[in-house]
Amino acid sequence: MPRATRLAIRGVLTDIDDTLTTHGRLPAEAYAALERLSAAGKLVVPITGRPAGWCDHIARMWPVDAVVGENGAFAMRYDRRSRKLEKRFIDDDATRRANRARLTAIGDSILRAVPGSALASDQLYRESDLAIDYREDAPELPREAVDRIVALMEAEGMTAKVSSIHVNGWFGAYDKLSMTRRLFAEAFDTDLDATRERFVFVGDSPNDAPLFAYFPNAVGVANVRAFAERIPVLPAYVTEREGGAGFAELAAFILG
Repeated sequence: MPRATRLAIRGVLTDIDDTLTTHGRLPAEAYAALERLSAAGKLVVPITGRPAGWCDHIARMWPVDAVVGENGAFAMRYDRRSRKLEKRFIDDDATRRANRARLTAIGDSILRAVPGSALASDQLYRESDLAIDYREDAPELPREAVDRIVALMEAEGMTAKVSSIHVNGWFGAYDKLSMTRRLFAEAFDTDLDATRERFVFVGDSPNDAPLFAYFPNAVGVANVRAFAERIPVLPAYVTEREGGAGFAELAAFILG
C-alpha cells in the first residue's frame, strides 16, 4: 500500500471471526489495536455475521464507533453522551417476528438433510437470520455439505452466505455492504461511494466478498487464502499474519 494512501486512511472497517479473532478467541493484541486506532481518531466499525445480542455488547463495550451485524440486517451505535443504544434494522418488528418462525422451520429441515450440521450456538440471540454451524462447535463438514446447506437455503428463497464458521441465511437482498453504506450516510454524514478510498475493510471469508470488491484498499488477513477460490474479487492487500495477529499488523501499519 503506497504511503500516501496509508496516510489518508480515515477509518477501519473489520470482520470479526477469524479476522479479529484467532481460533475462536479475541487476542489482546487485536483488541489493543482497536483501541489504538480509536485513540488515533480513526473511525472503527466491526461488520460481522454475529447476532444482535453480541452486537449490543460490542457497540456498548468495545472501542468502536458502531457495529453492523447479522450480515447487514442492522447497525447499532452507542451514543456515550446520551447513554443510549441506537438501533437501525432493515425490517420492522412484525416482519422479523414472522421471519423467525420461518427460519426455525427451515433450520430444522436443514439439520435433518445435512448430517453433522448444527444450529449456531448464538442462534437464540439473532433477530433476522439463520446460522448453521459447519466448523465452529460442530465437527468440520466437507465443502459438499456446506454447498448443500447453501442450496437448501436458496431453495427457500433465502440469501445465503458462507463465513469461516457458519452458513448464514436470511430473507431479503441486503448484505454487509448495503447496511454499511446506510450507516455511514445516516450516522456519520459520509458518502462512502465518494470516499471509499479513505477507508480500509479487512476480512477473511466469502461473505466479505462484496466489501472486498467495493473498497479499493480492502485487506485480507493471511487466512483469506483458504477461501481464495470461493471469493470472486480478492482484497487488494494481504497481511503476513493470520487472524487477530494479522489485524494488529494492519493497525500498526496504518498508524505508522
